[in-house]
Amino acid sequence: MTKARVTVIDIAKAAGVSKSTVSLVLQGSSLVNEGTRTKVNAVMRELGYVYNRGAANLRQAGAKSRIIGVVVNDLTNSFFAELAVGVDMVVQSAGFVQFLSNTSESIDRQREVVASMREHGISGLIVSPARATDAADFKPLVAAGIPVVVVVRNLPGAKVSSVVSDNRAGMMSAVKHLADLGHKRIAFLGGFPDTAVFDDRLAGYRSGMEAAGLDYHQELVISSAPSRAGGVEAIGKAIVLADKPSAAVCFNDAVAFGVCDGLRARRLEPGSDFAVVGFDDVIEAQAAVPALTTVSVDPQGIGRRGAQLLLKQINAGKAEAETVTTAVRLVVRESCGARKSVKIETGL
Repeated sequence: MTKARVTVIDIAKAAGVSKSTVSLVLQGSSLVNEGTRTKVNAVMRELGYVYNRGAANLRQAGAKSRIIGVVVNDLTNSFFAELAVGVDMVVQSAGFVQFLSNTSESIDRQREVVASMREHGISGLIVSPARATDAADFKPLVAAGIPVVVVVRNLPGAKVSSVVSDNRAGMMSAVKHLADLGHKRIAFLGGFPDTAVFDDRLAGYRSGMEAAGLDYHQELVISSAPSRAGGVEAIGKAIVLADKPSAAVCFNDAVAFGVCDGLRARRLEPGSDFAVVGFDDVIEAQAAVPALTTVSVDPQGIGRRGAQLLLKQINAGKAEAETVTTAVRLVVRESCGARKSVKIETGL
């Protein structure tokens, strides 16, 4: 037999207060003294009461939900898990909850989840766009006055806010470091060539090579999925070149980890036989063996900054577009052949 649902009236009777007092407690009103609030909350926990906030919002004319949509392109990459943690740190303390969804680089899946989130009345959206996303995809949200913040991947032409890292400066610093260590054949491994992030990081690589007085060779640029498996594939192609590279800057840390796997499969040791530099500085980078030299972009920090920007627009009632470019730093560890750990500041 189904147990009857606990109601506000049940809570009021058990706590010895009025129904309106219980309602004020649920709304977080300052009109209720702390002793009464504590008592009512204790009774709610005891009876297992769950506040239907969605229904409450519908009863309030014009009320907004307390839901933030978060859509990422690859949740299997720990970078995006860390980013989501950063978002949650900010929105939770502001009384919001995030709905997190993964698109796996599918534009159709992205459109479906965004439409579903709109149906649930999200107050705003944070999104790392899937490949092939067009600026027009977010026009309906902008027209509806729903704040949107694009993170990690910029979306030219979209009238939405963005938080991106200084990809060019970060990759330039990585190339400079390897050149300073004496490497002349430096490869650029991984990443999809149809994304703005790839373009920016490749541009940084080319500028870094030029600044170091090194020749740019197209065969040293090997694209692949921005994943561990993609890194294995990319280093497999690089290592069989007639004029092999002695080092590589990788599109991201996931690729760098795969490059290290691929090197070991060929009985080559990262850091000793071949220098590897990643990009992102995910949590696993420091614990890897050898510890990964990488460009740190602080994924949790990007999540926090994106959430702060979104809440600012929600609270202001305006969706005015802002662009934030976060600074990066090169963290030197062992995978590049340097037996030390230092941080080199760069970027804005």
